[in-house]
Amino acid sequence: MAVDVAESDFDSKVLQRSFDRAVVVDFWADWCAPCRQLGPVLERVAAKHDGDVELVKVDVDANPGLAAAFGVQGIPAVKAFRDGKVVSEFVGAYPEEAVNRFFETLAPTQAERDAAAGDAASSPEEAERAYRSALAADPRHRGAILGLSPLLAARGDFSEARELLAQLPEDADVRRLKAHIDLAEDAQTASPDDPIAAVADDGDWEPALERLLDEIRAGEGEERERSRQRMIDIFEVLGPEHPLTMKYRSALAAALF
Repeated sequence: MAVDVAESDFDSKVLQRSFDRAVVVDFWADWCAPCRQLGPVLERVAAKHDGDVELVKVDVDANPGLAAAFGVQGIPAVKAFRDGKVVSEFVGAYPEEAVNRFFETLAPTQAERDAAAGDAASSPEEAERAYRSALAADPRHRGAILGLSPLLAARGDFSEARELLAQLPEDADVRRLKAHIDLAEDAQTASPDDPIAAVADDGDWEPALERLLDEIRAGEGEERERSRQRMIDIFEVLGPEHPLTMKYRSALAAALF
């Protein structure tokens, strides 16, 4: 049965929930005959997609603010939400075959299922199998690539990790993983007194940043550029809002200029 949702819990039960799976909202009213006709159809179809697509109901008489916020002018109005936004909709008492097609466009693909299984896996080996299965279904699946690349880097398969990431458009997540791979490869071959080796041991970035900053101040040429790039990679891994990034980015600029 569809869950009744009101203005008080629409955010949690629809908008936030839609980041995990598609949520279909049936805007209806008790006096609306087409609504009473469509309701059971929606529930039958939703039952077939149990776990993949959720169905909720909003009584427009009891929740006029929600109806207005989402532009409901006629009912029954059915709107599908993913990632907090309306991604598909229809108005009227559609036949069951059409409702089935509507739900099928919202259900996750096999690649999405496998990538989600990789995210939830209890071991790196299980995660890798799931991500590779996702990539077999969709070789450019973003979630599977972002999930598999750090697993490969962790065991030293840096080339394959980079090849996978090269298939994705450059964005903050991709840059962060590329920087992570560069640092991991550096750490694997670093001498014991290398600042990157110390990070590999305990995950404390600040001593490494201090040492790299000293190398930039004292160094020149290729050695200075290598230290600068390592600092940039660390900033990418930590993220722009991290206190160490903000502290040492300005220190790096001062050292360079």
